Amino acid sequence: MAGIYIHIPFCKKACTYCDFHFSTTFEKYRNDLVNALCEELIERKDTLANQPIATIYFGGGTPSLLTEEELINILSTLRENYDVQDGAEVTLEANPDDIDISKTDVWAKAGINRLSVGLQSFNTESLEWMNRAHSVEQSIACIGIAQAAGIKNISIDLIYGLPNMSEEVWREEIRTALKLGVQHISAYCLTVEPNTVLSTWVKKEKIQPASNELQHEHFTILQEELVNAGFEHYEISNFALPNYISKHNSSYWKGAHYLGIGPSAHSFDGKYRSWNVSNNQRYIKGIVSQQPEYDFELLTKENRFNEALLTGLRTKWGVRIAVLESILPLPQEFYQQIKALENKGWAELLEGVLYLTNEGKSWADKIAQDLFV
Repeated sequence: MAGIYIHIPFCKKACTYCDFHFSTTFEKYRNDLVNALCEELIERKDTLANQPIATIYFGGGTPSLLTEEELINILSTLRENYDVQDGAEVTLEANPDDIDISKTDVWAKAGINRLSVGLQSFNTESLEWMNRAHSVEQSIACIGIAQAAGIKNISIDLIYGLPNMSEEVWREEIRTALKLGVQHISAYCLTVEPNTVLSTWVKKEKIQPASNELQHEHFTILQEELVNAGFEHYEISNFALPNYISKHNSSYWKGAHYLGIGPSAHSFDGKYRSWNVSNNQRYIKGIVSQQPEYDFELLTKENRFNEALLTGLRTKWGVRIAVLESILPLPQEFYQQIKALENKGWAELLEGVLYLTNEGKSWADKIAQDLFV
């Protein structure tokens, strides 16, 4: 089974921390871009030939800015050209200020059965600092609107590790989120990405990022509050109630094949990784001329080893040593490193599977990097 990701590069505003591909001046060519998305779906239909499509994910950008006609056009094209499974998980990322009764009804009728809502915070000052377009009141109200429309699988995003965010404020953010009755929560530590407003502020010393110690404490609070509320911590940044794990994102972490449609979208077929040009006009021109602009790489054994290690360690499923050995022989030094991690209380090797402990999850990227070949 495989998945399809569709990138919608439309945004009302530029968030201070975001480094995803997007545009705030898209109205003059939005029709051309949507048509190009549909054309790319048709042109690449053989990419996943004979593979049932289990998940569809509209990401961005801000997919909730799509009109009813645009959304239906894309989904109809997809279903006409791919073997979409009955009951496939179909996720749409949405911003709170785009969610109203008319839109949620359209989404539900179009087959959207999972919403990922970018709430980010329940604090007015934090939302303004992030340059978000919605209010705290909209954040709370929009979830009830989506639930009333019959969408029963709702995920929300939160961000922690903000400058000057106290432990008490973060704990209250989580508890407010739990009161909404959502099934899934993704919580991301604020990172300073290159070429963002945030990175400029840091360089100019307008702000001081939160310390590693405070971010670690926020992560510990996150684990404690959500696990106590019945959520399963199944991936470093993701928590779900029973039976509500994100199928689409889980397929990435398990190495499933996926097709990325749209500017900047990535694809993976087990051997090759490719990514479309991160420029809307060049993307459109390439699709229209049937000369799509993209880059690709053949994954080496080292690439595959490191990726299996990195993605596996981030999840509750861990990484099977046998899988790593099937890619590259493991030196004795590798097992010595694992033993050292166990002694620190950061990892466990159980029945041939390497897992991170709750403490180890705070340092997942560093642990994986230290184990890379």
